[in-house]
Amino acid sequence: MNNSNITTNYISDEIHEECGVFGIYDLDGNDVATSIYYGLFALQHRGQESCGIAVSDTEGPKGSVKAHKGMGLVNEVFTPEVFDKLNGNIGVGHVRYSTAGASTHENTQPLVLNYVKGTLALAHNGNLINTPELKDELAYTGAIFQTTIDSEVIAYHIARERLKTGSVEEAVKNAMLKLKGAYSLVIMSPRKLIGARDPFGFHPLCIGKRENTYVLASESSALDAVDAEFVRDVLPGEVVMINKDGIHSDLSMAQPKKAKCIFEYIYFARPDSCLDNVSVYNSRIMAGRILAQTHPVEADLVVGVPDSGNAAAMGYSFESGIQYATAFVKNSYVGRTFIKPKQSMRESSVRIKLNVLKDVVKGKRVIMIDDSIVRGTTCERIVRMLKNAGATEVHVRISSPPFLHPCYFGTDVPSDDQLIAHNNTVERIREMIGADSLGYLGVDRLSELIGGDTGFCDACFTGNYPIEPPKEDIRGEYEK
Repeated sequence: MNNSNITTNYISDEIHEECGVFGIYDLDGNDVATSIYYGLFALQHRGQESCGIAVSDTEGPKGSVKAHKGMGLVNEVFTPEVFDKLNGNIGVGHVRYSTAGASTHENTQPLVLNYVKGTLALAHNGNLINTPELKDELAYTGAIFQTTIDSEVIAYHIARERLKTGSVEEAVKNAMLKLKGAYSLVIMSPRKLIGARDPFGFHPLCIGKRENTYVLASESSALDAVDAEFVRDVLPGEVVMINKDGIHSDLSMAQPKKAKCIFEYIYFARPDSCLDNVSVYNSRIMAGRILAQTHPVEADLVVGVPDSGNAAAMGYSFESGIQYATAFVKNSYVGRTFIKPKQSMRESSVRIKLNVLKDVVKGKRVIMIDDSIVRGTTCERIVRMLKNAGATEVHVRISSPPFLHPCYFGTDVPSDDQLIAHNNTVERIREMIGADSLGYLGVDRLSELIGGDTGFCDACFTGNYPIEPPKEDIRGEYEK
């Protein structure tokens, strides 16, 4: 979970994913840094705190890795001058929002590790739940840590396993035996690009191809950004190794039980992405349809809170026959410099990001669709904005069930005492946010968002964790 007081104080009612990963290997020897840049740009929604790129030349000397990392958005950290120095035909990239470890430059990724067998550059999406044990094991054998993130623990264990194995991919597989939790990994070694996904498949990872170039990415929309064709998803528990001979797969870590994060479909992923053969856009349309079936109300307009609420609002409109309308204008240029306002500015923060089209809602009964309510503060302000703009009624519909439990697998759902639904009834929440009515998506309908598949994680709604959660909340910065 994010330890930056600045960010937490400002974004008081938004859920964030930990990060996005991207990897590429051009077998023809062309430089790949700019492709990584465009891939990360397409994954920017998954993390806005920091980003980085590491590249190497597979025909050059082993161990020569060029990297550039920094705090901020992709287009802030990378300039034309930076790319002049990032020469190489294989590389990995990362965008980060911290859920474990502080928001500092030291914790930016990819992590580049120099060790006796050469180099590794690693980018990680997810969150481990046994970091303290893994870190202690390393510390008592002399490891010195440069960061406070679990990704460094993963990198160290892979490096140690590599001393006992014949290949990097085998070392990754052996390290996976020790890891508990969520991880989608992209790893660069001097001559190979490796992708790995935890056996539960919490977070996505896919493979793409562009002519003689292979790509690994958190979402298929990042493949589109670099003109690569989607090949397939990396399967839960799979390790893929890409070298000059193509793609090689190891499924020995796969297991029957899957636990894909359902919130990827509700909120995290871009609507133009396809995760595990399921369209994110269609998932959100279905969520809206279900809300119209289960929580109908007489109204004049259906509107979505940008961006993830828009498709669900369209689904509600399709199912109910009530007109869909655009009621909000979103400021798309809110960068890192904006997320440092004084406490006195918190009240105006939502209005700076969103503004209401008064001519659309004035005198109308409005159904407002949003993806979630965390603490309730943002939802209350948006409802008030609609009513101040002249809406006669505001009926709130949420395209997910109520958040009742924290997440330990790479999503910053906070502890239960900070969740508005944990200690309040739906009716009480309705009063608190000032809505005329309130309805949530039912837990029993979640599987319909992904075509009836039951292999998903809904622990933040139900408390049914696929892995027993840690006895103590270790999602903050772990230090000994």
